[in-house]
Amino acid sequence: MKSSRLIFMVVAALALLFAQAGMAQEEVSKFPSKPITYVCPVPPGTTVDLSTRLMAKELEKIFGQPVVVANKPGAALVVGTAAVATAKPDGYTIGFTGGPPLYFTPLLQKVPYDGLKDLRMVSQFGAFNVSVIVKKDSPFKSFKEMIEYARKNPKKVTYGTNGTNSQTHIAIESIAKQENVQLTHIPFKGAPETQTAVLGGHIVFGAGDFGNLAESGTVKPLLLLREEKSAEYPNVPILKDLGYNVPYPMVIAIIAPKGVPDAIVKKLDDAVVKAMKEPTFVKGMKDLHLPVVYKNGKEMDAYVARNYDYYMKEFSELGLLKK
Repeated sequence: MKSSRLIFMVVAALALLFAQAGMAQEEVSKFPSKPITYVCPVPPGTTVDLSTRLMAKELEKIFGQPVVVANKPGAALVVGTAAVATAKPDGYTIGFTGGPPLYFTPLLQKVPYDGLKDLRMVSQFGAFNVSVIVKKDSPFKSFKEMIEYARKNPKKVTYGTNGTNSQTHIAIESIAKQENVQLTHIPFKGAPETQTAVLGGHIVFGAGDFGNLAESGTVKPLLLLREEKSAEYPNVPILKDLGYNVPYPMVIAIIAPKGVPDAIVKKLDDAVVKAMKEPTFVKGMKDLHLPVVYKNGKEMDAYVARNYDYYMKEFSELGLLKK
């Protein structure tokens, strides 16, 4: 009697498991069957926000479902990133990442997620033209010329970034260390303040995302903090052109919670690839001065892990690694 009851319970449990698996498979095949939330970890109206909305519009057309951009700014993109990391892993919550909240910030401070274990990369669809800029009438014609001046005049070359220990600040200091020169860092709250300081002659150069100013001709870009050449600025050297072995991993990419089924990630990735070819998307990115660059999820996972290892070593040497 007991044996029959045990067999019945096992059969019932197996039946439930198969039913749940069938339901899960059906949910995956119908994805998306309801609106998708696309978390943007910065305020509305910023370049990141506008690029997120560009992609959201294209995904809506492809999926036939609303893709709702939810702005969750705060704590250097940590608030929005955490919202994605803790969401249900069903593909209905995705988010923007530029990279630093995954492999940079978690090494400097405590964050409510693990950048490698709690998030999954879907795909990269763009990049930033982060650059070193000087005033149009600056006496420096090249970045190397400015470095030579700094070599003869320690601490006299002042520069601005969007904050102490920001990715841009660390990159410039790494270059200074490689060149064995001393620069003076002036932290600002963001790109607009840094731009104002450059244009007002209050600092020698600024380092950040200054596409609009470069396009208008009011500043000169001397160096692009990028790992690949820029179609928008083909004559401006990138890091490796000047012999700098300093990575500057800054991307425009989509993340999802860890555990999202592979089939759903593939659907999202396929949709991103299709969206990137749409004329309205291409034009929108061009208007924002953002290059269209693609990497798939596996490539991005490896990219994040590689940069996590790099910054762990770098921060350890600089004494910045969180305790």
